Amino acid sequence: MLRPGTVQLRASLAWLWAGMLLFGVLIYAASFSHSLVAQEGEAASAGLVLSVDGPIGPATMDYLVRGIERAEAEQARIVVIEMDTPGGLMESMRLIIREILRSPVPVVTYVTPAGARAASAGTYILYASHIAAMAPSTHLGSATPVQMGGMPGSPDPAAEPGGTDGENDANEDREPRRGGSAMERKVLEDSVAYIRGLAERHDRNADWAEQAVREAVNLGATEALERNVIDVVAPSLDDLLLQIDGRSVRMAEGERTLHTANLTLTRVDPNWRTRLLSVITNPNIAYFLMLIGFYGIIFELSNPGSLYPGVIGGICLILALFSFQVLTVNYAGLALILLGLLLIVAEAFLPSFGILGIGGIVAFVIGSVILMDGSHQPVSLPLIGGMAALFAGLLLWTVTRVLSLRRRPAVSGTDRLINETGVALNDFSREGQNYCGYIRAGGERWKAVSTLPVQAGQTVTIARVEGLTLHLEPTMQARVPER
Repeated sequence: MLRPGTVQLRASLAWLWAGMLLFGVLIYAASFSHSLVAQEGEAASAGLVLSVDGPIGPATMDYLVRGIERAEAEQARIVVIEMDTPGGLMESMRLIIREILRSPVPVVTYVTPAGARAASAGTYILYASHIAAMAPSTHLGSATPVQMGGMPGSPDPAAEPGGTDGENDANEDREPRRGGSAMERKVLEDSVAYIRGLAERHDRNADWAEQAVREAVNLGATEALERNVIDVVAPSLDDLLLQIDGRSVRMAEGERTLHTANLTLTRVDPNWRTRLLSVITNPNIAYFLMLIGFYGIIFELSNPGSLYPGVIGGICLILALFSFQVLTVNYAGLALILLGLLLIVAEAFLPSFGILGIGGIVAFVIGSVILMDGSHQPVSLPLIGGMAALFAGLLLWTVTRVLSLRRRPAVSGTDRLINETGVALNDFSREGQNYCGYIRAGGERWKAVSTLPVQAGQTVTIARVEGLTLHLEPTMQARVPER
């Protein structure tokens, strides 16, 4: 039966939780109503500006998809994507293009500022956009798919006949690249069909798009406009809006005429979610999270009940595995890293005088170097070198510690009695060729055997221990017992 105080406490906690829940609902309702008021107050001519500066990845995909969805919810007239990218992940790129193609709001991709590029995945996104624009002194191209996460020794597509080694680039009559293996041909032909479909949807140069995929060619802004690869070359965003005003674009529901003169644009910066995804999907951060997670779990297993290493290690390891999933890492590199870490840990528990540790460091370094092989974001070599140096220092400390412990005398067990002294408790009697009796050593009474006679009170030295019998030194110094 519950005491009245307990009942009152539980009732108070229940009311507290109910109040917090009600407060949360009110806050959500207020924010929702505020967003509705903001949407109603937005001018119908508003547009959104999104910025992409860096590789295309899960964070970029989340940011662009949410931006386009916001433009749809606010009934914006246009979405402008300012782009400067070296490329990125195929899966993230396809999800972005899928959102662009289904969007009821026209999407303008604008390669800016001067010196920017829309390479690889950026070229596909540019072709998929309703308006493709570039600033002067920018370029696009190099859309050949590259293998990420392949095994070491995989054939390099650029090294096959008809590839893009520097000398053959000048030969425009060479055979188009078809791929060296069946998998390469499948990926290459799929990419060609994909970009040709995007080009034909918006009446752009499909032949050059295919060439960009097969031969990794590039074009500057002016030449791209002349060859009908893009629609506009504009030095500024305002000039871009003036040039595309009155143009017709092909949307999912049909043709639409753009009205962008004097359009009010709102710049949308990445929110905390996008920034978090961008941080944890950075290969260097994911690499470091993996190391923290691995050693956190090891420390928790070696010291059960510590809790902090296990909790922190588990969270970091899950975040690292999520990052590796979306980054499509080289699994051979990941396996080498894990093997190296296990060997380094094994050196501490199974001392091999450095053999396991050195092998672990070598496996760790090789795996780290090839972990993001083929990616636009490889793991930083100074970070790899720093972690390898840290593990080498830990290994050196472990080996020296083990050697120093081996030189120290035993502090427990019967081995600690070796070379210790004791005092005879009685005169040893002769049994065969030896003399047997009892001594006191280490505060305990032991049976002892000696090849020479021993008198009571005599100091003796222990030579070795066999079972529960102590063997004494052949020569001993007599000590006159105190009377």
